[in-house]
Amino acid sequence: MHADPTTSDSASPSRFDSITTLWPFLRRYPGLLSGWLIALGLSSLATLCLPLAIGRMIDQGFGSGTRIDSAFLVLFLVAVGLGLATAARLYFVSLLGESVIRNLRDQLYAHLIALDASFHDNNRSGELISRLATDSELLRNMVATTISVALRSAVTAAGALIGLFATSPRLAAYSLLGIPLAILPVILGARRLKRASRESQDAIAAATGRASERLGAIRTVQAYAREDYEQRCYRQTLDAALATARRRISTQAVVTAAAIVLIFGAIVLVLWNGAHAVAAGEMSAGALGQFVVFAMIGGGSIGALAEVWNELQRAAGGMGRVSELLAQPVTIHAPASPMPLPAPVRGELELRDIHFHYPQRSQAPVLQGINLHIRPGETVALVGPSGAGKSSLLTLMMRFYDPQQGQVCLDGVDVRQFDPQQLRQAMALVPQHPVLFAGSALENIRYGRLDASDEEVFAAARAAEADGFLAALPEGYHSELGERGTRLSGGQQQRVAIARALLRDAPVLLLDEATSALDAQSEHAVQQALTRLMQGRTTVVIAHRLATVMAADRIVVMDQGRIVAEGRHEELLAAGGLYAELAHLQFIH
Repeated sequence: MHADPTTSDSASPSRFDSITTLWPFLRRYPGLLSGWLIALGLSSLATLCLPLAIGRMIDQGFGSGTRIDSAFLVLFLVAVGLGLATAARLYFVSLLGESVIRNLRDQLYAHLIALDASFHDNNRSGELISRLATDSELLRNMVATTISVALRSAVTAAGALIGLFATSPRLAAYSLLGIPLAILPVILGARRLKRASRESQDAIAAATGRASERLGAIRTVQAYAREDYEQRCYRQTLDAALATARRRISTQAVVTAAAIVLIFGAIVLVLWNGAHAVAAGEMSAGALGQFVVFAMIGGGSIGALAEVWNELQRAAGGMGRVSELLAQPVTIHAPASPMPLPAPVRGELELRDIHFHYPQRSQAPVLQGINLHIRPGETVALVGPSGAGKSSLLTLMMRFYDPQQGQVCLDGVDVRQFDPQQLRQAMALVPQHPVLFAGSALENIRYGRLDASDEEVFAAARAAEADGFLAALPEGYHSELGERGTRLSGGQQQRVAIARALLRDAPVLLLDEATSALDAQSEHAVQQALTRLMQGRTTVVIAHRLATVMAADRIVVMDQGRIVAEGRHEELLAAGGLYAELAHLQFIH
């Protein structure tokens, strides 16, 4: 089970704290923001001028020809002004919304890729993508529509109220009775709606996370004939999302309906009194028409505010989820004044009294009292049974994690004093399970060094014995490899990953069973390339293959998080113990 970065509902930001998180993004666009507010003011003013124009039309538009023409001309000019101002408002606020969410997504993605390995090990990538895409889309709608409607409705409602009192203070006083009745259901339903919106977004994220995970492992799903099972499980997550959405929608619908019915019920009551006033000669028909339009505009604006409030609750849930990600601390970060890497990097690695356990797991130690000194240019092989801690050493060297005790040093300096990105640029990693992207072969290899020329990419591929099958693809090196390189075999994927590391040309080379997926012929060719690459470089190899172990300057034997033996192949065989047992089981047989 993954651990959501969310702790509890009580710990989550309030609706206003969540929404105000958008302000730093909004103020980056003062021109769009000003244009939107000006256009909003003009469109609201034009809307409030409509009742005046209609009242004048009723009172004066049925007299002489000149008065008719002028009355209808004023009404038409007001409508033109309303149309132009509304178009300008939509343009500015829509562009503002797109720009704000573009920057929000950019900042959120930058933050996510900077978060340390423990966070990503503890959270599904599918759920993070849901927050990056679905939740931020809610916020785009909030900026582009909800906030705009809220401000417009608030301004229009205030203006309509002034117009009502200016037209008929007595009837306006009666109309005020409907406003508290309209606001009451909004206040009562707000907390429930926010909770339902948050649950709905969490359920959608869970469904997205499961689908992303299963589609990423589609061959395993199909190999075990679990298509029907996965469909049932996904349908259950969708049903859960639908159930939470139904609760949210029901709450939103009830609140909106109650507000609109109450406010317009009050308006009807007021108009009934106004009709009697006209019949008694206490006000003109034009004044009543003007009052009716003001009342409709005011009532519609208050009803829109009730609906907008519901949308704000939903957006607050999305913003709360985004805010929680932005608030996640980056634990593996550069110091305030990072030390520059030595020029050049000699490649001396030293681990001093390392004690380490993974934060998201139990407190059971993975590494205990590790002391290891690797000289510049030395090739050291790490061997031992699964779970001995070999791969964990590599993660500490690259500072994906920091040890709870002890130091990892590069050229005599604690790696925590370097900028992690600068540190990792001095290293090239070939993992046991290579990761390729859904791009071309050229792009995948060039990922090792972005400024490499095509010829340098081709040379790296030749050295990794990858040129033959890549050149034979339909479009050669420009052929798309598919998501995670699925158009290549496992061994071919590994050779592309080796070519990437070769191209990086880093002083420290980390090989985590880099030849495990190769056949004997390819392994021999790649091993020759790696041997040439190792010259003058510090190399740490995790391997079970005899050829790699025998070529190492030193072999370090690990078991249960400890170093139990060191030496060359022949020395360790002669000494017996765990290495001799492993050699007998893995290499001789």
